[in-house]
Amino acid sequence: MDRAAVLETIRGRVVPSEAEREALATAVEELTARAEAAIETLPVEADTVLVGSTARGTWLAGDRDIDLFVRFPPSLPRENLERYGLDVGYAVLPDGHEEYAEHPYVKGSIDGFDVDCVPCYAVEDATQIRSAVDRTPFHSAYLEGAIEPLADDVRIAKAFLRGIGAYGSNLRTEGFSGFLTELLVLEYGGFLELLEAAADWSTPVEIDPEDHGRRTFDDPLVVVDPTDPERNVAAVCSATNVARLQHYARAFLSSPSTESFETTDPEPLSRADVRSQIDGRGTTPLAVRFSTPDLVEDQLYPQLAKSLDSIVDSLVRGGFEPIRADRFAEPDGSAALFVECAVAELPAIERHTGPPVDVRVHAEGFYDAYESTDVVGPFIDGDRYVVERSREHRTPEEWLEASLFDVSLGPHVETALRTDHDLLVGPAVTELADAFGAELARYFDPRP
Repeated sequence: MDRAAVLETIRGRVVPSEAEREALATAVEELTARAEAAIETLPVEADTVLVGSTARGTWLAGDRDIDLFVRFPPSLPRENLERYGLDVGYAVLPDGHEEYAEHPYVKGSIDGFDVDCVPCYAVEDATQIRSAVDRTPFHSAYLEGAIEPLADDVRIAKAFLRGIGAYGSNLRTEGFSGFLTELLVLEYGGFLELLEAAADWSTPVEIDPEDHGRRTFDDPLVVVDPTDPERNVAAVCSATNVARLQHYARAFLSSPSTESFETTDPEPLSRADVRSQIDGRGTTPLAVRFSTPDLVEDQLYPQLAKSLDSIVDSLVRGGFEPIRADRFAEPDGSAALFVECAVAELPAIERHTGPPVDVRVHAEGFYDAYESTDVVGPFIDGDRYVVERSREHRTPEEWLEASLFDVSLGPHVETALRTDHDLLVGPAVTELADAFGAELARYFDPRP
């Protein structure tokens, strides 16, 4: 298929039908009426505003998300904003439940739509925000009128990013948010134009739609928020996902196909499959398994990442040459920090090099410290004292058992590990297949 045919096919998939549009409009009208009725009972003025892709007309067919914000005066104390916000939220969504981001809000459903009813402050300018959600209405206002002609291109871009696994600004995915996608399509003038540009990006990429030019950011992709010059809209987007977009942009431009827009879940590996993989690779895998901390994803995954990075760094220092690592978690279940090492066992001795002999004070101190101990040496190699001493921890299992709580762990991860954990090594890691067969399938057969 040529590009035009592929894009027309995808357009048919992602553009909502008239029936979907009407259902959305009806739901929004009902939600707004409920919110306004609840606001009238409050001792403070407030209004409602629809935000997000449904407000901007860039939502994908089949997506059922509605974000209704309730704006309160900036003078209102935070505790009152939270209380009144929940009052309105439960009036809008009587069967809803409370969730918490920077402050609590109500989440529920109406006519098959998933609804977030979120309180915020009606600040005059996005640079004056008192909570992170306060700037969201400004995003919708900024794009109003400009994004409509490109709405289908935005939808296609979102579907493309979703298909390649790079869509979503949550801290598990670390990808492209809806607003970021809209800004990029607007910046370049369309979906194909975005791909053409991304294919030639050289990081760091810096885009400043309103030419604020007020500060610099240390990120691989920088898109300065047009409503707030102190914020990089792409701050969450990882270097991996920027590179992923570049790879698949080049692939699509070279050979257009609908496959780039289709998410595929791998067949989960069985224990036997995992055993076959590790036997074939000849590595030493190990995993720390524990109960998943009771946190929302945006709090959990940064802690998992921090803990995994620290464990990997520790194994590097120990000489076990980690090849690759990953973190897995299931809500209300188990989590695992998985590392694959190239070195299964180190020699019984290790070389320890001391100071140059001509640095008298330090050299004599080193020599005296080891002269009467059970080591080989001290001897001189070149201009330095050297000893060969017994190695305390020869395997990655021994090393990790001894150092696990000496590394920098996420606080909730550390609490979970101290409560209970298993250290799985070698063939024992096949047990992870029971909960994480799909994740292990992706690990052992990675794609760009």
